[in-house]
Amino acid sequence: MSSEEYAINLSNVSKVFHVYEKPSHRLAQTLLPRVSRLLPRRIGGLLAGRQYAREFWALRDVSLRVRRGDAVGIIGRNGSGKSTLLQIIAGTLAATTGTTRVNGRVAALLELGSGFNPDFTGRENVILNGMILGLSEREVIERFDAIAAFADIGDFIDQPVRTYSSGMMLRLAFSVQTQVEPDILIVDEALAVGDALFQKRCFQQMEALRAKGCTLLLVSHDQESVRTLTDHAILLRDGAVRCSGPSSEVVLEYRRHLHEDERAYYGAIAAQHLQHAQKAAEDSPAHPDASMKVDGLERDQLSFGDLDCVIEAVSVMDARGAECAYFLPGDTVMIDVVFRPRRELDKLNVNLRLRNKEGVKLYSWGTLNQDMHRWAEPSSQQAITWEQSFPANSPAIARFIFVCTLGMNFYEVQASVSEESDRFGGAQRMLHWRDEAAFFQVGMRPKEYVFGGVCDLRMQVEVLDAQPE
Repeated sequence: MSSEEYAINLSNVSKVFHVYEKPSHRLAQTLLPRVSRLLPRRIGGLLAGRQYAREFWALRDVSLRVRRGDAVGIIGRNGSGKSTLLQIIAGTLAATTGTTRVNGRVAALLELGSGFNPDFTGRENVILNGMILGLSEREVIERFDAIAAFADIGDFIDQPVRTYSSGMMLRLAFSVQTQVEPDILIVDEALAVGDALFQKRCFQQMEALRAKGCTLLLVSHDQESVRTLTDHAILLRDGAVRCSGPSSEVVLEYRRHLHEDERAYYGAIAAQHLQHAQKAAEDSPAHPDASMKVDGLERDQLSFGDLDCVIEAVSVMDARGAECAYFLPGDTVMIDVVFRPRRELDKLNVNLRLRNKEGVKLYSWGTLNQDMHRWAEPSSQQAITWEQSFPANSPAIARFIFVCTLGMNFYEVQASVSEESDRFGGAQRMLHWRDEAAFFQVGMRPKEYVFGGVCDLRMQVEVLDAQPE
């Protein structure tokens, strides 16, 4: 296939930026190599070889081929190199290495208001931008009415652009870029500024341009827009292409990346909370009433009890048993509570309580709750924890398993083990209670399964015909 059949053809494109800690370092990097040539070789060599900047590679060996008339999406987290790549394709930025071939007239909506002179009126900016895109002044004037009608900003078209709102600026910029009928249209997140009705008109206009053979390059965090408006997509991460192929497959891989990143992020937050809790325990001797030792075991501000049985660890895990701190509705959550009796005990209740970051108790459940339910079913042959005897110094695990129906929030796990003389909870002796025993985050599946509030009621809705009175 000849290169002319590609609207965009990039081969091993990389881009490096030099980052300076101080403005004076930039000046020194520019002047010293020249000054060094006027000095003795030994001194000049030292000056010439000194580096005042560190390198940041925004792109590394990116290759991309886009056929004429195709629609390609570029997705990735902020800082992955998307905008840098688009600027290289648009010709506003030069690549450090690699080759770039772009065939056809390019219209790029890269940055809100880019290419507009704020002191010129909207009308003057339309004519100026149209001519920059390759049209003659007469051709722009002939298309002006169509541009103004699509922008729909009324009399503001004859006002200076500096008086425009961000939405008005977007309307005018998009109108100019699309009404000149480019061969390649590049859109970088700008549509997120517009209202829903204008976004709908923009999408219709992009579909109309595609029908005429225009090549579309779209960057958006709106995964559904990428999936529906483009045929192919690439996933950028840390400046490199991590995945390419049909848009639906690339979007799915992007969601996997986001999930892993969020899991790591909230895992780090949970670790910070635990560190703060440990620090509070270490600092507690400064408060005489907040800390004491019972038979060599220390209680702190986050725990209390008689300590005849102690909770040694609480772990939050996913369905595979791997430690996890981020879940989505429908995921399986497992929480292990490791407890160790310090003497032989029975009539135990191991309990969990879940609280959100606002401190509201969302749910509590324990082995005694489960035992009561089993007692209520005479035919049940399942084991009763309350009736078991636990030997001294022999650790045991209470594993709590549930399907996540919690709303989007940050959650604290409180754990406790108590001795229940009455099997229906009428006489309790707290052996060990732990606040902030563990933490986890619950997110949401955008555009797949979304609900509001603290929990999912699994509500169903049915639309019926209204019956006449």
